[in-house]
Amino acid sequence: MRDHEPLIDELLGRFRQEIGADLEKYSNHVHRVFETCVMRDADPANRQKYAIAAVFHDIGIWTARTIDYLSPSILEAEHYLNATQDAALIPEVTAMIYWHHKIRPYEGAFGTTVEVFRKADWTDVSLGLLTFGSDWKKLRRLRVQFPNAGFHWFLIREIGANFLRHPLNPLPMFKS
Repeated sequence: MRDHEPLIDELLGRFRQEIGADLEKYSNHVHRVFETCVMRDADPANRQKYAIAAVFHDIGIWTARTIDYLSPSILEAEHYLNATQDAALIPEVTAMIYWHHKIRPYEGAFGTTVEVFRKADWTDVSLGLLTFGSDWKKLRRLRVQFPNAGFHWFLIREIGANFLRHPLNPLPMFKS
């Protein structure tokens, strides 16, 4: 594990104003998800994809101010990848974002990276209750290096508020 992935810090810096007081919460979540991905998949060709997907996977919560954030998050990722001439990565990165809350294993295009990313996010969101075989000692060290900083309480508040507004669709980001 490194201190920080520079691409993550650079990309999050672009959203400093939108994320505001939640920056540490989200930044630490992003770093934990990214580090869990590279723990599970050491292929250096996938490192940049995991960093980009990690930054953008929940960003729509802040940029679109909604808990139904998958589409806005994907749009932000597409905008970034088009602007940096990395448009070839769009299908894979957006698949990682779209399917990151899938409940069952993902089977489709870009299966390895989408599934690694899905498991990494579930590992973090479940506070390590779901590890999918990841080394729990390394996961614990990640939590020390990148503390929760209230991220899960933030999620509970946002989901609770969405439930009051949309009781028939409280978790629009989940896929079966």
